[in-house]
Amino acid sequence: MSDVKSRREQYSDATRAALIAAATTRFATEGYSATALEDVAADIRATRGAVYHHFGNKKALFEAVMEELAAAAFEQIVRARAGADSPWAGAMAALEAFLDRCMDPVYSRVVWQEGPVALGWRAWQATEQKYAYGQIEEILRDLVRDGEIDPLPLGPATRVVFWALGAAGLGLAEADPAERTALRADYAEVARRLLVGLRSGADRM
Repeated sequence: MSDVKSRREQYSDATRAALIAAATTRFATEGYSATALEDVAADIRATRGAVYHHFGNKKALFEAVMEELAAAAFEQIVRARAGADSPWAGAMAALEAFLDRCMDPVYSRVVWQEGPVALGWRAWQATEQKYAYGQIEEILRDLVRDGEIDPLPLGPATRVVFWALGAAGLGLAEADPAERTALRADYAEVARRLLVGLRSGADRM
């Protein structure tokens, strides 16, 4: 089978990508409830049928948008960790990358505010856990392995850190844009102190 896509397949992929991009803008500016599939289609001069060809309904379109944003955030955090010279530095870099992502008004509104409404709590949580939860678990495991933090129950620790960071993400999403920069610094300080509290006794200074 040829690896080269046909022109029809290329057009289909391009249409799907354009729909996701248009929907991302709509969901971020108008919210899930106020966004109509007809408007998304009109934004790229497509028909409603073109939308249904790729997505069965508005929820499926939102799922694709959420998946793309979550995956991009995951990749940004992975890159930040990869550039660090120690597990602890990697954890701090990951924290900063996460908070930077939450400063993006598109990401913060779609993922933290519209996501639970559009997908329902369990489906939204599953998407977040697919990316963020595993990353946090890996970070904590590395810190324990390298003696940076004391051994602790990994599952409960991951869950606590996951929801603590989630509170920061939601807090930034709900904040007045004029206050976000200062608030980001506050959340970064609190998160660092929480992680420092897990460090081995000799390293808490």
